[in-house]
Amino acid sequence: VTSCFWFFFCFVCFSLPWQCFRALCCKGPPPPRPEYDLVCIGLTGSGKTSLLSQLCSESPENIVSTTGFSIKAVPFQNAILNIKELGGADNIRKYWSRYYQGSQGVIFVLDSASSEDDLETARNELHSALQHPQLCTLPFLILANHQDKPAARSVQEV
Repeated sequence: VTSCFWFFFCFVCFSLPWQCFRALCCKGPPPPRPEYDLVCIGLTGSGKTSLLSQLCSESPENIVSTTGFSIKAVPFQNAILNIKELGGADNIRKYWSRYYQGSQGVIFVLDSASSEDDLETARNELHSALQHPQLCTLPFLILANHQDKPAARSVQEV
């Protein structure tokens, strides 16, 4: 009788809680979230770094212009966006196309409060990206940033 009681005690105390725990809480690891590789481009000062910092819930303090490139993983509930931010300085823009391969989408950020000359430069860079063989079939998000500035142009003006 004692051995039967001990077996029953062990079964109830150790086996059932583990099985209940597995059944209720641990139906295996969660399915992997799909990952998408995006490229984020725009002129210097357009707000690319600020945008990505905001998406990653990082502090907006101490943001400096990107020289070269940076990569951020932006987690969402159903997917992860791996965003490659490319610096927007004139001497860096000529190298943008080297980073396009493997991209699945493009974020083009422009400063809607910039000068006419800068807006024209941004327009030329956007057209160049839209015509690039590795990007021309991809989805584009064009973000007219700095809408809160007094000199900001409307979406129609941009």
